[in-house]
Amino acid sequence: MIRLTRINQVPLVLNSDLIEHIEATPDTVIALTSGQKLMVMESTDEIVQKVIDFRRAIAHQPETTLGPGQQTTAARKG
Repeated sequence: MIRLTRINQVPLVLNSDLIEHIEATPDTVIALTSGQKLMVMESTDEIVQKVIDFRRAIAHQPETTLGPGQQTTAARKG
C-alpha cells in the first residue's frame, strides 16, 4: 500500500498491485487493473519510488512467528 494525494488534496492509500500504468499528461493519471483512473499530485517518479520502497519493506520483513505445531512451507518440504 502506498500513500498518495488526489488532485483535490484528499489523501488516498492505494494497493500498488492494482496499478496497470501511470501517465504524465501534465497531471499524473494512474490506471488501475479495474479500469478506474486516479488523478494524483505526485509525479510518476515519486509513485515508482513509493512502490519500490513498499516492496523492499515487504521483502525485508522477518518471518512471522508460527503457533505450536505450525511449520513454514520450507520446513514441510524438507
